[in-house]
Amino acid sequence: MVSEDMTQMEAPRIDSGRIAEVSHGLDRSEVERREKVFSVSGLEVSYHGNVALDGVDLAVHKNTVTAFIGPSGCGKSTFIRCFNRMNDLVPGAKVSGTVLYHGEDLYARDVDAVEIRRRIGMVFQKPNPFPKSIYDNIAFGPRVLGMKGSMDERVENALRQAALWDEVKDRLKEGALGLSGGQQQRLCIARALAVNPDVILMDEPASALDPISTTRIEDLMHELKRDYTIVIVTHNMQQAARVADMTAFFSVLVDEDGGRRHGILVEYDSTRKIFTTPSDKRTEDYVTGRFG
Repeated sequence: MVSEDMTQMEAPRIDSGRIAEVSHGLDRSEVERREKVFSVSGLEVSYHGNVALDGVDLAVHKNTVTAFIGPSGCGKSTFIRCFNRMNDLVPGAKVSGTVLYHGEDLYARDVDAVEIRRRIGMVFQKPNPFPKSIYDNIAFGPRVLGMKGSMDERVENALRQAALWDEVKDRLKEGALGLSGGQQQRLCIARALAVNPDVILMDEPASALDPISTTRIEDLMHELKRDYTIVIVTHNMQQAARVADMTAFFSVLVDEDGGRRHGILVEYDSTRKIFTTPSDKRTEDYVTGRFG
């Protein structure tokens, strides 16, 4: 038998003074008029037969920022890695259900996972620049993929998009590891942009950064969504409220018989609704700090 710590309640209203300023992003109706980039249905992820995430259904739309929030262990990072098949690289991982990307099955046998990861870039929690020059970090992906055109222009364009060009243009041949933490993270974003992706996935991209660097990353998301679709995992609810158009709240179910835990999607809606009038009591309790 599966138990839930909280019961569902109709449309609780949250005192706006108790939460962060909510994004002035798109309303749900505006989002749903846009093209679907991802359509997920009946998704389950398990590791060595143990279910980590179950029963996820949602859609991600073009040129939006979608945030995944929830307590530790609820499957947020597991889920975001399904979008570019990063879980393929985890021993014992199994993904079932359907993940469509522009209407095509991401997990079909004839799909090239390398091409998927070019189109769907990933930025991780901890900045991970290569032990190479700033220039070579950005040029690495295009070189491996044999992309044509001027490499100098490609590097400059990627660094400009990541709001880093003015800070590094005179030191492109210097090592990337000499950059500050915030600069390294923007370098990693530029590295993802250099291969002309369609989607940028960000798994807690600012959790290791100082407040000023965090603000720069958030401002960058607002700029990048004009050209890209962005999906972000964050433990910072204020950050989700500031940057996201849509927010998905995940939580954990505990099997009373075996004590096993797995993640579930509780609620998915416009960020404004999630943070002001959520439909589920569990969402209200999380965003107001009663648990998590």
